[in-house]
Formats: sequence, structure tokens, C-alpha cells
Amino acid sequence: MDLSPVDLTSEVVRTARLVLRPPHPDDADAVWRACQDPDVQRWITALPVPYTRADAADFVGVIAPAARARGTGMLAVVEADGELVGSAGIDRFADEQLGPAIGYWTAPQARGRGYAAEAARALADWALELGAPRVHLVADVRNTASQAVARRAGFTQEGVLRSALPYRDGTRGDAAMFARLPGD
Repeated sequence: MDLSPVDLTSEVVRTARLVLRPPHPDDADAVWRACQDPDVQRWITALPVPYTRADAADFVGVIAPAARARGTGMLAVVEADGELVGSAGIDRFADEQLGPAIGYWTAPQARGRGYAAEAARALADWALELGAPRVHLVADVRNTASQAVARRAGFTQEGVLRSALPYRDGTRGDAAMFARLPGD
């Protein structure tokens, strides 16, 4: 994957309905509100719980910009009609075996409109156009909504990774593995 023509610090991906852009400090309140949702907290176990306004400010002001500046990831907020409707990202650009990884969440008020699938498809297309041999994502086997998003975004389930997901209580769960290849 050749990232040389891309300035990740400012890269924006657009679809017919969405803008996937770098987060700005004024996104913190919308991110905080969305991350209060029990489903976001259940499935995105990397989020601290409780998720505070300081955590949201750290995400938009430090974590996402740092990943972009280091060239290790392109974390974005997802806008539809000027409203923050979720977040999506791609990272692990150098993973030769699995290819870059895609992740996403959708704010509760924006669910059911296909935004997550559209964002995941756009990020996969972006990476594949830059020469990624494949892109992948994982979803908890119990998270049927996220698996449906992956399929709508053109990903194919390749199998199940047993005990791959750490849960907050110290146990582990299985992950459905999905991938897209050039031409999919």
C-alpha cells in the first residue's frame, strides 16, 4: 500500500452522502453523547467506561490526530448533512498478512440509514485504490448488526477467530473475520 501521495493529517474521504474527515475539537460533545450509548460501549471495548467528556476531547484532539500524524491510522468522524453520525477508521497499514483494518460505530440517532456500511465501503475502496492487497474487519460473533454492516459494505466472512476479543470483565469472545480484496 503506497501512502506517499496522501497527507493523512488532512485526508478526507467522501461518498454520495457522507464526509469522513479528521475530527475537530468542536466534535467532542457529539462524540461524547454518542459514546454514552450502551451498544457503542458494549461492542467498542477500547472505549473507557464511563466515557467522559475528557475522553471525547482526547479522541478528537490527541488520539485521532496522532494516529494520522504518525501514519499508522486514519481515524475519522462521519458526517451526513453536516451532522456527526458516527466514526470510522482504518489502521494497521503495514500488516502484510491481513491488510489494513477497518472499524466503525454509528450514533444511536443515525442508525438504520446505512451510514456505517457506506463508510466502511468507502474506507475499503480508498485503501484498495492505494494498493492494499486486502482489507479486513472483525466483529463480535454476537454483534449481528455489525456483521450485517460488513456484508453490506462488500466484505466476505472468512471465518471465526476464537477467543480473539477481550471483554471488560476479563473474559474473551469470538470474532467473525471479514475481508475485501481488489475486485470484490
